[in-house]
Amino acid sequence: MHFVPIDVQKHQKYVLPFRRDSFIVSFGTDKGLGDEKEYLEWLLVKSRQFPEGFVLVLENDIPIGQVELTIKEYKGKVIGYVNLYYLVPEKRKLGFGKKLHQYAMTFFNKNGVSEYHLRVSPNNSTALAFYKNMGMEELYTEFDGSVIRMKGNI
Repeated sequence: MHFVPIDVQKHQKYVLPFRRDSFIVSFGTDKGLGDEKEYLEWLLVKSRQFPEGFVLVLENDIPIGQVELTIKEYKGKVIGYVNLYYLVPEKRKLGFGKKLHQYAMTFFNKNGVSEYHLRVSPNNSTALAFYKNMGMEELYTEFDGSVIRMKGNI
């Protein structure tokens, strides 16, 4: 397994369905997914800003996942932020998630942050259990309870 920076033009045939599936897994629907063109524009900007943070996950040169990581300010503190951990269904629950998480921890460490956050659907019990197993804690709900903000330390 290895990680390659996302080339939006070249990889859009993977990143768009990966993102759609992540919404369906998280929320039971792709409602709220937003406009694909806007997402690709955002992805282009962010992948240029954080080339090591926006990567496809490859196994034997076949895309099996995606990671989106940023560094941002939150309540006066610079933190890491996980926008997306994604694995195709057949690679879930096989230990690959831990490798994505370790990649993120290395990225955050290289960028000098000691804390990171992410948001997760309260209905995504598998993801919640995984994040808690990785040492994260729930902070509070956001967006009228549709997501839980979680915090972890590097």
